[in-house]
Amino acid sequence: MARNPLQFLEIPRRDPGKETPKERVLHFGEIYGHYDGANAAAQASRCLDCGNPYCEWKCPVYNYIPNWLKLVEDGKLFEAAELSHQTNSLPEICGRICPQDRLCEGACTINDMGAVSIGSVEKYITDEAIKQGWRPDLSNVVDTGKRVGIVGAGPAGLAAADVLARSGVRSVVFDSYPEIGGLLTYGIPPFKLEKQVIDQRRKILEGMGVEFVLNTRVGEDKPFTELVDEFDAVFLGMGTYTYVRGEFPGEDMPGVHEALPYLISNVYHVLRDENAPLPWISLEGQNVVVLGGGDTGMDCVRTAIRQGATSVTCVYRRDEENMPGSRREVQNSKEEGVEFLFNRQPLQIIGTDRVNGVKLVETRLGDTDSDGRRRPESVPGTEQILSADAVIIAFGFRPSPPDWFDDFSIDTLPSGKVRVTSLGTQPFQTTNPKVFAGGDMVRGSDLVVRAVFEGREAASGIVSYLGV
Repeated sequence: MARNPLQFLEIPRRDPGKETPKERVLHFGEIYGHYDGANAAAQASRCLDCGNPYCEWKCPVYNYIPNWLKLVEDGKLFEAAELSHQTNSLPEICGRICPQDRLCEGACTINDMGAVSIGSVEKYITDEAIKQGWRPDLSNVVDTGKRVGIVGAGPAGLAAADVLARSGVRSVVFDSYPEIGGLLTYGIPPFKLEKQVIDQRRKILEGMGVEFVLNTRVGEDKPFTELVDEFDAVFLGMGTYTYVRGEFPGEDMPGVHEALPYLISNVYHVLRDENAPLPWISLEGQNVVVLGGGDTGMDCVRTAIRQGATSVTCVYRRDEENMPGSRREVQNSKEEGVEFLFNRQPLQIIGTDRVNGVKLVETRLGDTDSDGRRRPESVPGTEQILSADAVIIAFGFRPSPPDWFDDFSIDTLPSGKVRVTSLGTQPFQTTNPKVFAGGDMVRGSDLVVRAVFEGREAASGIVSYLGV
């Protein structure tokens, strides 16, 4: 029988009479477990201290993982916290949201038998140490009298402020949001990263002398020229906020949402913040299709489940093995009731007054592209339509360099990313010697832990530049 190329694609649905989406949710604490000293020590004791610390090499900040696991095993919690902070300014956050399965735990020597739960132990160390009264020891730090202005209170900016404080350099961090954290606070769903964790980190940083100026947009509320004049150096950690479009018909149709506004609106709603800058997008009772298989896509599907969507389907153009996000997040999504369609490429969003479906085509993986990944190729004659009441586009984000960069000789690449290092004498120095940059606006949209690394490296470059 000839195949109808535009047949509607049926995705198996669970019986809503037997199990609601919210009942299927595995809460954060149930996924990770609640470690105490005994089971953290037991988990840490599984480390073989193999002499070839593959876990360290795979970690973007090069954490001293076997060393602080040993300290936890020996009950030396404060020493473990001090050591953890030598390489990572936000260990309790990275312990929660890093894709450990693709990084440290994925490289664990005993991975075949079940890797050491490095992320959970990392999270436990800082959480418990702070609870017991640990605070960073700056008693030997001498104030240099130098001041640095930081634009962006996301992971790169917070990491830079941490390293500068430990070097005797005071910093003032400016951000347009009412709370620190950037997308840690307003983009990552609360079920994945509890917001009180970020509030606790703010208290730690303020105790180290870091000042925050919030609800302030640099370039508008605060002219950048004032930062250049007032501070000895400036660090830019403004992230990436412009979403990558699919460039197919129907993308602007009612019922189609960008991932970031969707996630941000939900965070404001969950936090019951009446000052939300955009309306809440609720997908309760809707059949939702999410396009994109990265961590942002997983945040979207899991948020839709918690909002009470009737069904949630994730469409990804490669196979599961080649998904860019955390495998743990994919597994969590499956357990919560999300359906996945792999090897499917969206061609068009279907509808008249609003979306009612997505036209897809099957794909197969061809030759590798410039990024070393196999390029998906459409299979002719395999077009199908997946019904949908709402579509979320989660193809990633790109930098949004402000117009005032030109006024201060801050060069960008054709991609919009800030040009650093190659034309500077210090790590992460821009084409304006007084200005440094790091994180997503330099690298492109990437992992939080890599933004932390670049913020720390840039801060070291600033310290060297200042000669302190």
